[in-house]
Amino acid sequence: MPEKLLDNPASDGIMSVPLLAGGVSKEGDDLMKQPTATTYNGQVAPYHQQIPDYVHGMVLPDWITVLYCRLSKGDKDKEKEDDSDSIVNQKKMLGRYAIENHLPNPIFFVGDDVTGTTFKREDFQAAMSLVEEGRVKNFVTKDMSRFGRDYIRVGLFMEIFQDMDVRLVAIYDNVDSARGIDDMTPFRNVMNELYARDCSKKIRAVFRAKGLAGEHTTTNIPYGYKRDPKNPKGWVIDEEAAEIVRQIYRWCLAGMDCKKQLRFSTAKRKAKE
Repeated sequence: MPEKLLDNPASDGIMSVPLLAGGVSKEGDDLMKQPTATTYNGQVAPYHQQIPDYVHGMVLPDWITVLYCRLSKGDKDKEKEDDSDSIVNQKKMLGRYAIENHLPNPIFFVGDDVTGTTFKREDFQAAMSLVEEGRVKNFVTKDMSRFGRDYIRVGLFMEIFQDMDVRLVAIYDNVDSARGIDDMTPFRNVMNELYARDCSKKIRAVFRAKGLAGEHTTTNIPYGYKRDPKNPKGWVIDEEAAEIVRQIYRWCLAGMDCKKQLRFSTAKRKAKE
C-alpha cells in the first residue's frame, strides 16, 4: 500500500486544457492525454482540466472520484479485432460518465496488462488505500469484471465500500450502489470468475495440444536458434550463436566459473575488435 497522501495544498501544477460539452477537449476527443503533474487540486464539472492518471506520491484533494480501468493480456490480444475494452476507450467512457454525472475530483487509476483474478495491482491497491482512509467518494469502472474476477474478494471489497460510504458504479452492468445493489450483481461476479477459470483451462489445453503435436509452446526463440525460413512454426540452429553456446558448455565442463568465462569472452571480443 502507498504511503498516506498529503492534504491538498494550493498549487497550479496541473496542465489546463479547456473541455467542450461531453468531455471532448478542443484538441480532440483525447481525455487520455495525461499531464505529468505531481499535484492534483481537483475539479468539479464542468471540468476545465484534463483528468489525470494517478502517480504514486501524487498530492490529492481530501476526497476524490476513482475512475478505474483494467486490461489483461488476454484482452489486449483481442484488441486487434475489437478495441472496445482498451484502456483508451475505457478512459473515454469513464471520463464522460464523470462529466455527465458531475462527479468531483475524478482521477484515473489504471491496471494495464494484469489479470482480474489477482488484486495485487499497484493502482488498485493505491485506490483501496485511499478508500480505507475515507478519501474516496465514488468508485467508477466499466463493469464488474474490470474490478475483478474473484467473486468472494469482490464481495468483500463491496462490503468495504458500503462501510466507508463509497458509491460503486459499474456502468455496463447498471450497478450503482446509490440505488442499492441488485440481486443479479453477485451472480455477475460468479460468472466473471468462471469466465477467467474457463479461459485459463482453454489456454492450458492449447499449450498441451501444441506440445503433443511437437510444436513449440513459446514465441521467444532461445539463444542459439532462429526461426526456420521454410516453416514459421519451426526453429533451426543459428550456427554463429550456437558456437558461443557450445563454447560456454566446454568451459563449464573444464571447470571454469562464470566470472572467468565472462573475463575470457570479453578479452576475446576485444581482441577481435
